[in-house]
Amino acid sequence: MSSSKDDRNHTTSWDAGEVRREAHQEREIRPKTQKRKKKRRIHPLLAVVLWAAIVAASSMVLAGVGWLLANDFAALNKPMKEVNFQVSEDWVSSTETDEKGNEITHYDMGKVADALKEEGLIEYPWFFRIFCRVYHADEKITQGTFTLNTDMDYMALVRNMRSRSGSAVTVDVTIPEGYSVQRIIELLAENGVGSVEDLTEAAASYPFEDYDFLTGETGSASRLEGYLFPDTYNFYVGRKPELAFSAMLTNFKTKVYENEDLLELFEESEYSFSDIITIASLIERETDGTDREKIASVIYNRLENAGETNFLLQIDAALVYAAGRDITQTDYTTLDSPYNLYLHPGLPPTPIANPGIAAIRAALQPEETDYYFYVLNPEDNKHIFNETLAGHQATLAQLAG
Repeated sequence: MSSSKDDRNHTTSWDAGEVRREAHQEREIRPKTQKRKKKRRIHPLLAVVLWAAIVAASSMVLAGVGWLLANDFAALNKPMKEVNFQVSEDWVSSTETDEKGNEITHYDMGKVADALKEEGLIEYPWFFRIFCRVYHADEKITQGTFTLNTDMDYMALVRNMRSRSGSAVTVDVTIPEGYSVQRIIELLAENGVGSVEDLTEAAASYPFEDYDFLTGETGSASRLEGYLFPDTYNFYVGRKPELAFSAMLTNFKTKVYENEDLLELFEESEYSFSDIITIASLIERETDGTDREKIASVIYNRLENAGETNFLLQIDAALVYAAGRDITQTDYTTLDSPYNLYLHPGLPPTPIANPGIAAIRAALQPEETDYYFYVLNPEDNKHIFNETLAGHQATLAQLAG
């Protein structure tokens, strides 16, 4: 009994182990007996052809792009176009001082590139910006208006956007004797030197520190009245407006304030420097060009003697300056202004115009007369002078006729 049971157990164990061994052997044998799938291989000649086609296509694309960029960089095949291009003060990105103390201004070349694209001078602003980064163009251009054209390559565009290159747009402007600051501003604006608003703001607020003769406080353009020397100037178009005023003030400084021929006369005068310039401005606005010294004598006679005028200068040009327009008969008695010399004795608070050298000399060297009155003769455009009110009224009656 026990022997048979053991045999069965041994048989069962052997059968189970045999099954496991066979299954294991089957798993080991199966992968080795299965056939592998063959990979498809590209024909070597076809691979070479495909590689050559890809390289050729890439080269054509790169060559095409490169040609377009080269055309833009070198300004090739562009229709001719010329523009006045303004580099704005608003494009300044930063400023710094170098080792020698020179101020270096950096411009936003992205804004420059976009503006050049808008004007049709370049095609690819991004490529122009790359060039500018390599060339350090942001510190090589200057503010102003410049003549640029489509024949200029990238480097030429940058070189022609700086004043020292000689390509900045300039304009000759003649400032006539006797023009007021306001009329000068309007004249400058008409010639493109700047806008009326910017010029007025600069005249009123810019700190012109190099000119000792300017005593008026900032806030009004009238502080420059009398000191913008009449002359012909070559101004940059679209530059900082204070530069135009600085040119005129410097000219005044050289030809009047530091003029050795005039310095002794200024020192000998009992009037201040500003008073002399104010008197000269009155002369300039009243003269016919031949009688400056006589008109100067009338002004001094009225300032220094009550006579029949009670220190009132009664000069129409000052009243016109106050009104800012043609005056009416009622303005003589109703226009309340310190420039109304029919109501206020003595000199006006500032010059009323910008006089030339001749008028300034007349203010320094008036003719010695007893004249207190003058009136313009419309027939010959000359003044008739009188010593008394009665003589003046007789002249008026004669002219009225």
